[in-house]
Amino acid sequence: MSNDNDLIIIAPHPDDEIIGCYEIFRDQNVKPIIIYTTELTEIRKNETKRLPENADVGLQLYLHKIPGGLLKPENTFYFPDPVYENHPEHRKWGAKGEELLRKGFDVIFYNIIMNAPYIHEVMDPDNKLEFLERIYPSQKEMWMFDAKYFLFEGRCKWLV
Repeated sequence: MSNDNDLIIIAPHPDDEIIGCYEIFRDQNVKPIIIYTTELTEIRKNETKRLPENADVGLQLYLHKIPGGLLKPENTFYFPDPVYENHPEHRKWGAKGEELLRKGFDVIFYNIIMNAPYIHEVMDPDNKLEFLERIYPSQKEMWMFDAKYFLFEGRCKWLV
């Protein structure tokens, strides 16, 4: 199912993986595995299928859990931040990420709502906006009225 060490993005909702981890998709040496963890409408699921057409993606999985074959200490997991996120699904999955971190897994937390102290400006916000619009046109109003989704992003590694 996976390589020796994979990068795995846990995305409770389609577009979380781009809003919080866009810079990963710009890295030419990485093919992340994305796990969408909530029930998706047919429109939203079809939109996720545009991602491999526009970026290097290892796998896209639609599951409510992380497959055991991916639970390896050498993998790097990206979870929504359990502290700074306010959506219940993001916090729930962030807490699962914290559990894995405390068991010795390599976990990095990302932020969707851009309220964390580790947020930085994206180097190419116009490209991020275009990327979001190409993959997730049904969500355009979200970033059309709030530029934080394409202007910023942030990730944080906890030390425990």
